[in-house]
Amino acid sequence: MKQLTNENYFSLENQMMYMGVSQFKAFEKCEAAALAEITGNFERERTTALLVGSYVDAHFEGSLDVFKAKNPQLFKKNGELKSEYIKAEEIISRVERDPLFMYYMNGEKQVIMTGKIEGVPVKIKIDSYHPEKMIVDLKIMKDFQPIYIEEKGRMSWIEAWGYDLQGAVYQEIVRQNTGLKLPFYIAAATKEKEPDLDLFEIPQPYLDVELGRFKENIQRYDGIKNKIFEPERCGHCDYCKATKVLTAPKSLEVLNYE
Repeated sequence: MKQLTNENYFSLENQMMYMGVSQFKAFEKCEAAALAEITGNFERERTTALLVGSYVDAHFEGSLDVFKAKNPQLFKKNGELKSEYIKAEEIISRVERDPLFMYYMNGEKQVIMTGKIEGVPVKIKIDSYHPEKMIVDLKIMKDFQPIYIEEKGRMSWIEAWGYDLQGAVYQEIVRQNTGLKLPFYIAAATKEKEPDLDLFEIPQPYLDVELGRFKENIQRYDGIKNKIFEPERCGHCDYCKATKVLTAPKSLEVLNYE
């Protein structure tokens, strides 16, 4: 088994070998799309919102120059940064003025660990790891307002985006590697006109519930990757639309029911 590095962490080989939090959440949304992405048959769109977050991540990781070189779409034709990434620079400048925020972000950067949950290999990469003290993940959000999720209602953005699940898995893998159950924190900033910033600790009961959810589903998702189970299609994501095959007309009543 090859050692995981920043360079091969997201390779197709390691995506097949390991379960990660992002991969798990992709399976929750659409099993068919997640499998297609892992096998290289579908590429999820890299949105500007995602790239802005990655820009700030790269800065704190110390790899911003490499990130810029790999993403020429960040720049205008005249070589200047586009406005979205100028905003990313403003966010960086704002959080670096806050001593407590920077204390939480000044742990060991991009620490990779592996373990097993329910017998399935799992990989994590920690933004800021303080050995024997805490696990910190950096998030760049639109704002800190609650988010409405269909069938679940209004939720905190942390729960809506599954960051409590991420914390649960990170805590468990760190525990397996160190014997210590460390607290999980989110260091967050917003893309608002005047960037907001804050630190959030996810309470242990939340982490315990989410680890249970991860354990309940990880073997099925791993089974899909290993062709034991057939993936289910959600029917409405981009992958499902792109691979949709019509078999018969639908009744208007179907639309009314949906």
